[in-house]
Parts: sequence; structure tokens; C-alpha cells
Amino acid sequence: MSTTFPMPEYDRLDATALAALVASGEVTPETLLDAAVARLQARNPALNAVVEPLVERARGRVHALPEGPLRGVPFLFKDLKLMLAGTKTTGSTKLMRDYVAQRSSVLAERYEAAGLQILGKTNTPEYGIMGITEPALRGPCRNPWNTDHTPGGSSGGSASAVAARIVPAAHAGDGGGSIRIPAAACGLVGLKPTRGRVTMAPFIGEAWSGFVQEHVVCRTVRDSALFLDIEDGPVPGEPYAAPHKPRPWVDELNAPVGKLRVAFDTGALYGDDTHPDCQTAVRDAAELLRELGHEVVEARPSFPRDELVRAYFVAVAAGVARMVDETAARFGKKPAYDQVEPATWLLALIGWKTSAADLVGAQWTMQRAARDVAAFFETCDVFVTSTLARPPARVGELLPTRAEQAQVAALRHLAFKPVLDFALQKMASGKLAATPNTQLFNQTGQPGISLPLSWNAAGLPIGVQLVGRFGDEATLFRLSKQLEEARPWEDRLPPMVDG
Repeated sequence: MSTTFPMPEYDRLDATALAALVASGEVTPETLLDAAVARLQARNPALNAVVEPLVERARGRVHALPEGPLRGVPFLFKDLKLMLAGTKTTGSTKLMRDYVAQRSSVLAERYEAAGLQILGKTNTPEYGIMGITEPALRGPCRNPWNTDHTPGGSSGGSASAVAARIVPAAHAGDGGGSIRIPAAACGLVGLKPTRGRVTMAPFIGEAWSGFVQEHVVCRTVRDSALFLDIEDGPVPGEPYAAPHKPRPWVDELNAPVGKLRVAFDTGALYGDDTHPDCQTAVRDAAELLRELGHEVVEARPSFPRDELVRAYFVAVAAGVARMVDETAARFGKKPAYDQVEPATWLLALIGWKTSAADLVGAQWTMQRAARDVAAFFETCDVFVTSTLARPPARVGELLPTRAEQAQVAALRHLAFKPVLDFALQKMASGKLAATPNTQLFNQTGQPGISLPLSWNAAGLPIGVQLVGRFGDEATLFRLSKQLEEARPWEDRLPPMVDG
């Protein structure tokens, strides 16, 4: 029961509210840290969400926190690309299990300058490549709404910890849905910003051909806006540029929404079918949008699905191959099958055999499609889909089967281009069945947000995705706030919290 913990109201307050309590002097950062640690110790063992606690580091800094907009608020970092000097960053691969960052990412510096208390690092699949969080190194992460189910991925540990009210928000990253997928699975708000909105300096300029964007998973729209204000802003040398925001994102929440043109689709963008629970969630959202005065039609952009799915996997495979090369070289090793998981090895093999011309061809395919999709947004302001095509899967359900693992093992001796092309084709034809609606917008660079607008009869969250024009997070924030007020979700608590 939440009432047995320090500061019982902590479970029902978002980051904005907690920061306001600290700023007013009603509570201290120490009080918030004690509240978060108590919940971490009590709830994390059932979830395996936080895999590298940094409690002692947080206690050592609690008396010297900067006077930032989120001073004293407990926070978690995803254990992947975000570096925090003096702490481990493993990417859930045993190649990096003992790696300690020598300096911090610019984004990590911005988080700490905002006054956040970094409580630990969260679970993620190896290299963040899967839509579930079940790495061999860390073990599976579980969903607070039902621990037999996955919290999604790759930011599954962050989403699980936020849904369990260990922290009000946590860092996340999205290369194919990895913010929106776990947000949907865990009943949270998850925005993937426009490409180029949040810097990845100083270590890299982009990842996976520009697919990856970093932000947070959180419980309220206002928290998402506030964190983006903290994160936003390029540094010299960025490879991409997002349109400059006209005013702080938090100010958009009070701006008029107006009458928007909304298109919706109940199908699967990169898949063949959608579960009835997810279709119902989209139709309910469409009806709510009509009731709010918006013009709502059933429509979807046209795009060459098969070519785009293949292009997606070509770009991801090239990125994974490079990451495996780089991490192995960092420790003086040559990449080998037994150093990574089978899914990672297969993608790396495909990446190593992909020519530069093939990668550029995939990029051109995606760039042409991005212009076609952008043209669709000349006829509508927002596009609505289900975030997932299925309710959250059971833990273990989406892992590679033994037969698939055996096939990957055999490829150690049969890594010929035609064989790998066949493996890529097979991957493209089925691996996105449960999560087919997010990748397109990583490829086009558009912002997309998952909102917790529905729960199914089994008590599992069903997320709804809203996508906006390139650079137009403002419309998404305004509309999301309107939906949040019309159908509040913040007080819905998982059974392990509401007990």
C-alpha cells in the first residue's frame, strides 16, 4: 500500500508538482529522495526496472542541487546511450558490462543542471534493438499493471519504474518506437520529438540514420513539455536541425487548440492486422475528438510499405553492426557470436554485409517516402493510430524461438550475402507484427506521442498515438492536453501501487 511509504502523496504527484513543493519550501529534496528510495526498494524487485542504483551518489549531491526548474525531483537514466561521468553505461551487453563513462553527455548535463536527482539506470534490451526489455545480461523487466507482461521496449525499464511511481519521469530514447511503445504498454505519456530536437552530443551526432530521438516517459502532458524545454537546443555541429520553437513548450499547453483536421486509421502501418482492443481504443479516441469539436475523418498516408520496412531494417542493421564493432574495439576484442545475443548478431551480420550503396539506397527510399507523408499532412493536422497492434505481450512471448536462435547460430558458417538477404526479408515480413505503427515516423522524422487513453478488460493499458507535422510538437502538446483534461488518466494506478 502506498500509505506505508514516506510521503504517501508522492505516488499521485507528477514532476511539475513535486518541483513546486520543493520550490515553495513545503518539502525538501531529501524528503523526495527518501520517498523515491523507499519505493525503489519495495517495488523494483518484482519489476527489475532499475538495474544500476545510484542512490549513494544521489545522497552525496542532495545538499548541492542546482536551482533548476526540477530541483529535487527523482529521475532515472536509461542504460544505453546517455553517459553520466563516473557511472556504468552497459547498453545491456556483456561487451560493456564494466564500462564506466569518462564524461557526461550534454543531455545528462542538462538534466543535472535542472536540479534532477539521478536515482539510477534502467533496464533496456541489448543495444536497444527490441520492442521488449528482456536482455540476457539483466534479465526481463516486468509491467507494473501485470508482472506477467512486458513493459515494452526499448525504454521498458524507464516506463516500468515510472508506472510503478518509483519516479515521476525517466529518460528514454526512441529509434523505432522505443519511447512510444513502453509508454503505451505502461499507461504513460511518451513523446518522440522531431528529428534533431534533442542533441546527442558530444559522442555522436545521430544514430540509426537519424531514427533515434531522446526524451522521457512520464505521466502528464505538462511534464513532457517541461522536460522538452530542458532538453531542447542544438550544439554546434549537429547533423540535423528541427524548426525552432516559437515559445516555451509549457506555454503551448495554455494556447487555444482550435478546430483541427484529424485523420485516423485502425489498421497496422507495417503489419497485417490490429487487435480489437487497439482498434476500439482508436475509434474511441476518434469519437472523443469529434465531441471536442475537431474535424475527424478515416484516412492514412500512402507509402511503399515493403520497401520502407526493408529500408528500416537495413539502416538498423548498419547501426547495430557499427555499435558492435565500436564496443568490441573499445575493449580490444574482435566481435564474436558468443559476445552478444542472437538477434544482435543477426542484425550485425546483415550490417557488415550491407554495402554503402545499399545503405544510401535505403536512405533515399525513406527520404522520398518522407516527402509523400509530409504531403498527407497538408490535408490534416494530426494523424491518429493505435500505438501498438496488440495489448502488451507476456514476458518471453516475443523473444526469438529456439529454432530462430539455431538458425542464427548456423549463420556463423553461412554468412553469405544471399542467405543474409533472405534473413532480412524474413525479418521484415514478421518482426513488427506487434509494434507496426511507430517506425514510419522515425523514418520521416515527425513527432509522435502515445497517450494512455484506454485500458482493456484485462486491466492492461492500450495507448493511442498522435502524429504531427515535422517540427510541430506544439499542436501535439495542445491537443494532448485537451484529451488529458477530457479523459483524465493520472490517477489510474497499477495494482502494485494502488494495492
